Amino acid sequence: MLRGRMHRLFALSLSIAATATGAGELSDWIAAQARAHSQHLQDVQKKGGGGGSLWRERGSAGPLLPDFVPPTSLAPLVKAVSPGVVNVSSLLDAPSSGLRGGNARRSLGSGFIISPDGFVVTNSHVIASAQSILVQLADGREYLADVVGRDASTDVALLRLEGSPGDLPTVYLGDSDALEVGDWVVAIGNPFGLDHSISHGMISAKERVLGIGVFDDFIQTDALINPGNSGGPLFNMRGEVVGVNTAIMSQGQGIGFAVPINMVKELIPNLRDNGKLARGWLGVNIVEGVSAHGKGAVVSDVFRGSPAAQAGLAPGDRVLGVNGATVQSFQQLLRKISFLAPGTRATLLVERDGRQLELTVTLAQRPSSRMLRTLAEADRADALGLILRELTADLARPLGLEPRSGVLVAGVIPGSAAEQSGLRAGDLITEANKRQVRAVKELQAAVEASDADAVLLRLRRGDLVRYVAVPVR
Repeated sequence: MLRGRMHRLFALSLSIAATATGAGELSDWIAAQARAHSQHLQDVQKKGGGGGSLWRERGSAGPLLPDFVPPTSLAPLVKAVSPGVVNVSSLLDAPSSGLRGGNARRSLGSGFIISPDGFVVTNSHVIASAQSILVQLADGREYLADVVGRDASTDVALLRLEGSPGDLPTVYLGDSDALEVGDWVVAIGNPFGLDHSISHGMISAKERVLGIGVFDDFIQTDALINPGNSGGPLFNMRGEVVGVNTAIMSQGQGIGFAVPINMVKELIPNLRDNGKLARGWLGVNIVEGVSAHGKGAVVSDVFRGSPAAQAGLAPGDRVLGVNGATVQSFQQLLRKISFLAPGTRATLLVERDGRQLELTVTLAQRPSSRMLRTLAEADRADALGLILRELTADLARPLGLEPRSGVLVAGVIPGSAAEQSGLRAGDLITEANKRQVRAVKELQAAVEASDADAVLLRLRRGDLVRYVAVPVR
């Protein structure tokens, strides 16, 4: 009924307007009403007394965004990259000579070929418990694969296909740092054992920390990632791999994560050469840099005898880059150093007292988590590269030692003079340069008072007593 009244009212208005202005001028009357209504809206937008708008409209004079033209089809991209994407399965019994025979198999996930001679990247968790691994290409060819190396903390594994002909189809690796939130991506994998399934979406976020480990740095995407997609590639619109699909959120659909391909490129040489990720170590404590530009990582402490100390790094230095790559946070510095193998010579860009300088450091092997905790809790390592503990009554009793009968070596910094001289955790230092030591400060004082190039230590290791000369660095 109300609609009928409004309809009659509107018709009556038009009739009056037509009578007053002439039928030929009806459009002009409507236009005038529209202008009046537009002015009313502009008045509503303005705040009382402030003059500011509640929102902005671009209008014809405003800066325009680039036109987005979505692809009419992703088929050409999928066709070009699919040959390099593989299915990774586990053989449940001993492989027969004919792989297409009666071997029972279980699909584990996906992967992609990075070199014609058969190197394949996948997730570490995909092959963690596999007794034997079978890789199937898109054209149906099958190869047994060996695990070259894997790292659980980053969930990356490197495989090598047996009997590779040397001309396998490969994928191109892209630049994950160049990704922007909103970029379109395509995921290819084998969800639920369904070979070469395609999903697409966009980059939802970058540098996501999920609390899985200290090296978290995930790409978040809404491209559908299901069980079986793990280890498969995430492609950009250039057909380049920008991530390794690795995780889904069990709480909700449409949220998936991928390991950035730039991180994977840093890992691959280390995995190939060492079979596992032998992590580099600087030997510093870091607090995340807080500067005008929010970049860098500030050194709060340097362990004596560590690679950082030998390179001349000092507390207060701000590390801005590693090997030419910018460092913007503590996490980035930790990842970049850890992904380099021990023994690697790295160049650090450092800011000190307002000026920049480059320092060359030879990395040592990253200590175990237990050793790192000991470094944090124990007395500072001295110039010899030792981590020391006072031999208190509580500590001496279970060791069968007399309290304050020496200084206990709680750990040895990798690559230090002490390690090279053969010292190890559990040694008891009773003398330094023929002076008896019963406390950490006494040992440190003896070392600092020495003018020689080495310090002569008397050690007790079980029932064995020996003297060791340790160079002072």
